[in-house]
Amino acid sequence: MKILGIESSCDETAAAVIEDGQKVLSNVVVSQIDIHAEYGGVIPEIAARSHIEAVNPVIEKALKDAGETLDSIDAIAVTHTPGLVGSLMVGTLAARTLAILHDKPFYPTHHLKSHIYANWLSGYNPEFPLLAAVVSGGHTQIIYMKSHDHFDIIGSTRDDAIGECFDKVAKILGLPYPGGPNIAKLAENGNSDRYKLPIPQVDAYDFSFSGLKTAVLRAVQHELGKDISTPSTELKSLLTSQQKADFAASFQKTAVKILINKLQKALNDYPEVKSILLAGGVSANQLLREELHKAFDNQCQVFVPEFKYSTDNGAMVASAAYYSIQAGEKPSDPYALDISPRSIIC
Repeated sequence: MKILGIESSCDETAAAVIEDGQKVLSNVVVSQIDIHAEYGGVIPEIAARSHIEAVNPVIEKALKDAGETLDSIDAIAVTHTPGLVGSLMVGTLAARTLAILHDKPFYPTHHLKSHIYANWLSGYNPEFPLLAAVVSGGHTQIIYMKSHDHFDIIGSTRDDAIGECFDKVAKILGLPYPGGPNIAKLAENGNSDRYKLPIPQVDAYDFSFSGLKTAVLRAVQHELGKDISTPSTELKSLLTSQQKADFAASFQKTAVKILINKLQKALNDYPEVKSILLAGGVSANQLLREELHKAFDNQCQVFVPEFKYSTDNGAMVASAAYYSIQAGEKPSDPYALDISPRSIIC
């Protein structure tokens, strides 16, 4: 079964053709990072306009690269929730139109669910039951899955998502957007033990990253001997290159430790779990990948998506739709689809 997957929930316009949920026939992504870097974050109106310009060429290239046409594919899948309103509207409108014009079964797909299914691409086969750690700029969750059609959110962030925390700490240190890869790169030359940062104490499997972000700011101010009211924009210009690297390494180590600790607690309480998965943009973080394998390789199977599937892409959307179909999901009416900027996996 060949599915065209379309993704436009934030600042990547993407399309892919996937066969039987795992075989990637094409995967095309147009990123807006260079556009939004100037502003230090994603501007929703600019993102939507960029999607309008890119969506048709991206879909056409995905089909061409796969050697397929709209008539030869079996279904169309698209991200309809969660995400930026304007961005979602562009992708879903394109997908709905194509489904109607070419009379194709239509499957709206949840963005976070799609990230989880990036782990089934390239022939991976995680075993159930499993724990999926969804870590991105907007979400931090631990999801327990008994099967392809069972999603139980057992842990979630109470404030900032981990990716959001990376971006905000990057701003404190004077690093450009996006924060995650820039902190990781800077941390390579840093001493991760130089600054002791707190581990938030949150009940059960929930997370809190807001306090960690503030702790970094206070540590920077203390290091420089500045009053806590001093703007961070001034502080970042006073830090030496080594101090910035040490703060980046110390923060990254602490953020990763928080995730690993929560996953370990969840695994202890769900001993039947056979697999642990990483999902979402922060799954591209090399330290997190290494620490996940180090912590859990002797307890269960560990899966992380290929780097090219960690960030938003159409392949994961098509894969998620395929396994939903296998679990019995019926096609949706493309005339009736409504987007939802915020939602949980149902």
